[in-house]
Amino acid sequence: MLHLVLYQPEIPQNAGNVARTAAALGWPLHLIRPLGFLLSSPKLRRAGLDYWPHVDLRLHDSFEAFLQALPGGARVYAFSAWGEASLYEVRFQEGDFLLFGPESRGLPGEVLTRFPAIRIPMPGSVRSLNLAVAVGVAAYEAYRQLRGR
Repeated sequence: MLHLVLYQPEIPQNAGNVARTAAALGWPLHLIRPLGFLLSSPKLRRAGLDYWPHVDLRLHDSFEAFLQALPGGARVYAFSAWGEASLYEVRFQEGDFLLFGPESRGLPGEVLTRFPAIRIPMPGSVRSLNLAVAVGVAAYEAYRQLRGR
C-alpha cells in the first residue's frame, strides 16, 4: 500500500477523482488543509461517485500536522513539473507517500526542498497535467512496479 497526498487542493472535482483512484487502489488519501472547497461540496461528492465509503480519507490541519503524522523513515516523493528525477527512474516501495500540490501553483519551494522532487515526463508543449490525471499516472506506475501486471 502507498499513500496519495494532496497539499491544499483547490478544485473539488479533482480531489473527488483522486478519491476514486485511491479507492480503486485501496490506498489512503491524505488531504492537507487549507482546502479550496468544503468536504460537503456536491462537486467533490459527485466526482467521487458512490466510492466514498471505500476511501480511507485522512485529513491534516496543516503541512506540519502531516509531517508529524508520518511514520518514522517514511519516504515522501514530491511531484512537480520542475522535479529532477523522472517518475520512471524512481523505485517505489510499500508505504511510500506520493505528494501533489495545488492546481494553480504546485508545491511551494519549502516542500520541494524537503523531499525528492519527481516529474512526470511531458514531451509535448504543455507545462503540467491536470492534478487528477497526474495522480493517476503516478499512482498506477507505482502500482505497476509493486504488483507487476
